[in-house]
Amino acid sequence: MWERTLQDLIRGLRANKNDEAKFIAQAMDEIRKEIKNKDMELKAGAVMKLTYLNMLGYDMNWASFHIIEVMSSSKIHLKTVGYLAAGQSFDDDTDVLMLTTNLIKKDLSSSPAEVAITLNGLSSVVTPDLARDLIPEVFAMLNHSRPHIRKRAVLTLYRVCERYPEALPQGIIRLREKLDDSDPAVVSTTVNVICELARRNPQDYLPLAPHLFHLLTTSSNNWMLIKLIKLFGALSPHEPRLVKKLQPPITELISTTSAISLLYECVHTCIIGNMLQGPSGQSLAQTCVSKLAAFLQDADQNLRYIALLALVKIVPTHANLVAEHQDVILASVDDDDISIRMRALDLVTALVNKHNLQSIVQQLLSHLVQPQTSVPSAVQSLSQHVVPSIPSKAPSVPSQSSAYRLVLSQHVISMCSNSMYDNVTDFEWYLSVLVDLTYVSNVDIGSRIRDQLVDIVGRVRAVRAYAVKLMVKLLSDETLLVHAGEPGSCSEVLWAAAWICGEYCGELLAPEELLPYLLHSEIHNLDPDTIVVYLQAATKVFGYWFTEAAQQWTDDLLDKVKGAVDSMMERLEDFVSSPHIEVQERAANILQLFTFIKHDLTTYRPKSEPAFSDGYSASLSVFDASEIDSGPAFPKSLYLIHPLFSTYELNPVASAAQASVPIPEGLDLDAWLVPSMQVPVNDENEGGEVVAEKKVKKKGKKGKEKGSSDRTKSKETKRRTDGEEVLVPLEDTETPEEIAERERQKAERLERMREDPYYITDDQPPKPPVDDVDSIPIIRLDELPPPTPKVEPRLFALKSSSARSSSPRFVVEKEGEMPEGAIPTPPLSQSAPITRQQTPSLFERISTPPPILPSFQQYDVPGNDARASTPEPIKVTRVKKKGTGTGKKKHTTGTG
Repeated sequence: MWERTLQDLIRGLRANKNDEAKFIAQAMDEIRKEIKNKDMELKAGAVMKLTYLNMLGYDMNWASFHIIEVMSSSKIHLKTVGYLAAGQSFDDDTDVLMLTTNLIKKDLSSSPAEVAITLNGLSSVVTPDLARDLIPEVFAMLNHSRPHIRKRAVLTLYRVCERYPEALPQGIIRLREKLDDSDPAVVSTTVNVICELARRNPQDYLPLAPHLFHLLTTSSNNWMLIKLIKLFGALSPHEPRLVKKLQPPITELISTTSAISLLYECVHTCIIGNMLQGPSGQSLAQTCVSKLAAFLQDADQNLRYIALLALVKIVPTHANLVAEHQDVILASVDDDDISIRMRALDLVTALVNKHNLQSIVQQLLSHLVQPQTSVPSAVQSLSQHVVPSIPSKAPSVPSQSSAYRLVLSQHVISMCSNSMYDNVTDFEWYLSVLVDLTYVSNVDIGSRIRDQLVDIVGRVRAVRAYAVKLMVKLLSDETLLVHAGEPGSCSEVLWAAAWICGEYCGELLAPEELLPYLLHSEIHNLDPDTIVVYLQAATKVFGYWFTEAAQQWTDDLLDKVKGAVDSMMERLEDFVSSPHIEVQERAANILQLFTFIKHDLTTYRPKSEPAFSDGYSASLSVFDASEIDSGPAFPKSLYLIHPLFSTYELNPVASAAQASVPIPEGLDLDAWLVPSMQVPVNDENEGGEVVAEKKVKKKGKKGKEKGSSDRTKSKETKRRTDGEEVLVPLEDTETPEEIAERERQKAERLERMREDPYYITDDQPPKPPVDDVDSIPIIRLDELPPPTPKVEPRLFALKSSSARSSSPRFVVEKEGEMPEGAIPTPPLSQSAPITRQQTPSLFERISTPPPILPSFQQYDVPGNDARASTPEPIKVTRVKKKGTGTGKKKHTTGTG
């Protein structure tokens, strides 16, 4: 019978690539027949072929028992095949693995060759059960006379301790003995095993430090020294005394060794082992940094990569030493290898300080600028046509990939915003950098730029004027609007630009020139949130412009203002029908405001004209003639919008500010605002007098009145307090029989309603019965004593103008307006008296100028014109409307 060998199987696979599945199926059928043969040679050949197919992904678990048969062969070359197949296919779920325990014990007591094969196989198939049962045999092999057996036994011990941790204490003792072995290979293997075991619990191996230190100072094997250095790097954090002990030998190794791998491990161990701390570690740190800087200039890419990794770990403790090689590090940012550039970016980000921030950021921004493709001249085109050259495909520039550009842009923002802008000294420069990123990044970084713009303008008051100038340029650039929504367009920046211009419209030199950009027809391309901000900003700018126009009012401005209002209303009508509900609602609200303003402008007549139109006279019919005569010389509606947004200044708020506000003393959040209506009223009231009493009649089941001549159900007294009459029940004399009858009638009524299809009843269990409605006291709330006024504490402490004027040029409000400690509640004696004034009319509220906007120290921007003077404050009062009911008393409350 002809059998197919492993070589024949491999040749057949190569020859049947087009129909490999069919060939494999035939080969598997042959293997199944061969593996059941009693000839051990034929069985071992089948197992070998099956092992090869298993490496290609075919299952061989069905042949586990046959593999054990081959392992038990007395021939060494067949036993090797069996252990090889077992290590390839056996796992913890193999059922027949328990049959190998006695077999392995027997093989470990055989010839050295069989012992070596068995130890190799055991390290591959060991399970927790096998490790527990074979620990004595493995320990015995550690004292074998053959060095190669002892070396294999040490390696097997690592696998045994890994699968069965209970053997580790005894294993450490045996490993300590092997550190003094006469064979260097056994010692090197033992160090390797200890180094791997120490990764989990380094403190368990501190007793081995004397033996390991002796090997470090006496051994000349570089590979073993590398393992020793790694091992001491893991042990040093748990034993501070090792740091001083290891500094001299490691310093000598760094200075004398020519092995690059050993040199790097020494430097890495010094970093992770805290050997560079303190005065004694300063010289060692300088040596390490100089060696790593030399790696950065090496031609080997791997050395440059690991040098950058190590320098990143040294920067937190010795940034000044690393900064000495800043030029070499920045040169790595231009490397062709993308991995080196990424590590260089991490290192540069860690090196940034106040002195080198601007130079580093400018150099990084240069990588984002797309190379300009120059148009060839006529001479160059003609020479190319006459002598054509072979076109060469330009290599792809990794620095222009979207992923790298995104990471680079993120690093630029992280450098500047780190630790709440600690490294930024010129915020005008940083705002310019953010605007530059908007145009040159070409990646989706717009959301981060938007957040940075809003955060900086909110925190740094002195930069707001310059920020508004930059935002006006962004809003006037139609390129961002046209490409809004496209990848890398950074159109989210327009959200910040519109918000800043609207919130700080007082910094605008010409507000009316910004309005066409805020109402541009292309803003429909933006997302709904940005459109809402555009509409809101346009309203704020209009309101501010109207107040300035009112202060400088001349009759020549009337047509200009009317045209602006008509333009605003025309654009708003397009947004009223927007499919987005938020845009639609905001546009509708703003449109109503401008409708009122337009009506007021239409009916406005200059003071030189003696008469008013009928419509205007009708609208002013509620005013006295003296009020009309004393009216302002400008349309009063010009002051309608601006106070809506400028009443309170927007200040930065810390994230935990509200939680830090203490509850005022005496404030009970669980108490009712109005005292309970069920409080009984005393029979005798101050100033009260019993005037009369009357009987209350009650209807029965069929609507008949039941007389109460025999007994009185309830008595009411008519009291006269402050000239008003109030009915108050004195007592309830309803008998228990009447209460039971009333409850019975209520139950019958509910039963009828439950059966009636025209009633909707509640299936939930009824609530406990309450007192009869007739027994509820009728008490006027005006009679109750007024609540004690509570003075609400201010949430955030505002700085005075004098304090701001003496502050530095750029002040970053890092903690918002919330101080560190709790804000004490101001005493009641310092609060303003609680009074209420008569409600003025709408025109009276808007006839006076708006309140003075807070003036902050402005940043001097070249070319800025002087701003107009700040408008006078407008006095706004709110009062409660008079009630129309009779007998109601007017009460005074505090003004807002």
